[in-house]
Amino acid sequence: MDRRELLKMVAAATGGVVIGGEFFLAGCKNPDAGVGTSATFTESDIAFLDEVAETIFPKTNTPGAKEAKVGQFMTVMVKDCYTEDNQKAFHEGQAAINAACKKMHGHDFMKATPEHKKAVLVSLEPEVKDYLAKRKEFIKEQDDLEKKAQANGDTNFEKKTMPDHYFTMMKQLTILGYFTSKEGRTGATRYEPVPGKYIGDLDYKKGDKIFTSLN
Repeated sequence: MDRRELLKMVAAATGGVVIGGEFFLAGCKNPDAGVGTSATFTESDIAFLDEVAETIFPKTNTPGAKEAKVGQFMTVMVKDCYTEDNQKAFHEGQAAINAACKKMHGHDFMKATPEHKKAVLVSLEPEVKDYLAKRKEFIKEQDDLEKKAQANGDTNFEKKTMPDHYFTMMKQLTILGYFTSKEGRTGATRYEPVPGKYIGDLDYKKGDKIFTSLN
């Protein structure tokens, strides 16, 4: 599975275009990325993100997201590939998850049981759905205003932006980070090194892992 195919898989799993995906493919930095506190992460932040990712990809008979160091991967992607608005939203999302856990279970996310952590993240799905609908409408309104300004010769119009939802970003980065890690590729998939021979009629049994390679 090369990077382009992985992005397609992530988009299908999360219901939207992969945020910062073009920079992930090109291996370059987003020129609109921020450089302040929104682009900075502490060890505590990384540990928190590891727990979020581990809740999505827990360790079973295959490696978990924490083993794959997905939290660290997230910080690099956010710093290099996200706009400043999305960086800020991502950081604020950590606090939002913590607040949701306190409201639901009476304690911080880091102190929660795996079951409680899962319940918190599942509870965010309706919020994400509503947010995406509002963001879609907001983008359409801004596009219409921009066209109107251009038609009227208004060169001072500044198009407003609305960041992506923090949990969409976290889910996308969890999947990307896991399946681009050594642990994810060799543990959760049927890893085949490249170059390797082509077998066009390889037997497949129900439940077999997907194939990946390090393209």
